[in-house]
Amino acid sequence: MVLDLQKKEIEKAVLVGLARSSKERLEVEESLNELAELAFSAKAEIIGKKIQVKQKPNPALYVGTGFVEQIKEMLEEFDGNTVIFDDTLSPAQQRNLEKALECKVIDRPILILDIFATRARTAGSRLQVELAQLEYTLPRLTGAWLHFSRQYGGIGAKGPGETQLEIDRRQVRTKISQLKNRLKKLDVQRATQRKRRQNLYKVALVGYTNAGKSTLFNVLTKSEVRTKNMLFTTLDSTTRVMSTGYPSVTVFSDTVGFIKKLPHQLVESFKSTLEEVALANLLIHVVDCSEENYSERIRHTREILKEIGAEKVPYLLVFNKIDKTPEFLADTELSEKLFNISASKKIGIKQLQAEIILQSDNFSKKNSSNC
Repeated sequence: MVLDLQKKEIEKAVLVGLARSSKERLEVEESLNELAELAFSAKAEIIGKKIQVKQKPNPALYVGTGFVEQIKEMLEEFDGNTVIFDDTLSPAQQRNLEKALECKVIDRPILILDIFATRARTAGSRLQVELAQLEYTLPRLTGAWLHFSRQYGGIGAKGPGETQLEIDRRQVRTKISQLKNRLKKLDVQRATQRKRRQNLYKVALVGYTNAGKSTLFNVLTKSEVRTKNMLFTTLDSTTRVMSTGYPSVTVFSDTVGFIKKLPHQLVESFKSTLEEVALANLLIHVVDCSEENYSERIRHTREILKEIGAEKVPYLLVFNKIDKTPEFLADTELSEKLFNISASKKIGIKQLQAEIILQSDNFSKKNSSNC
């Protein structure tokens, strides 16, 4: 008998967060709203959100036993079949919760990995996502986890997970080693390409997912990179070389979007791709200013930039989607270089381009004086 791991049943999910104090509750609410966007991207239906205020996570269940009963009641009331936790669960917590709730339990990292698995298009990004999934899966290769995979399918069971979960740890480690070797070969190719561009002025667009980086990239480079109002439309760095309109030949790179609590495995596996950011001469940090918590998203983006060694690269802070918030006023303490634009309406683009040209000109003059 062949087991169907990709059931067609709609996943009705309860989202769960843990606030360490009452003051932290608002932040957790915002995080759950983002988790809801992620779940929607994975085609899940949200039937409820629950937050527990608890100083320390329960070692066995992450939340309290009474709170688990409340979640179970909500699942029964709305015919739910999935619970998604906003934080990383240990393998033991995941198994205990699945047993107590009698449904599939996943956490934010596996949800993000699942979305990446559906968005990956190129060979490189597919290898990177597969590596991240397997490294996340490795400590969870137990009989209980296999039962979970076979019984529920759906979110968290896409890509390599649906086959790799049925083999032992040694085979998974072998597969991880093979993927790393294949990625090393791709890294050599990327390094060769970067060497050819080392004397060119390099501009990388960075920022939170769905901030409008690809739309701005298209405007600045007259390209047609795929854009969509959804999380993680771009996974692969797209590069365009501009030889006209700038004092020196300028290379623009569009990069994968960042997000709060980005799984460590993804950051590690995508580090070679994100080197485009660390090696850039200028970063254009794109921010969706129509989001109420834009300042938090700026902070999270800067944390990831620091993690990949790009925190010292000069940057321009660009507040995008100004057409949606015409009365928006940026916090002038954030940066000396602030630009209010609408990439989709092409508002404020000339001023931004003028600054990029100025920075490129300074780079060209500096290079000329060093020759």
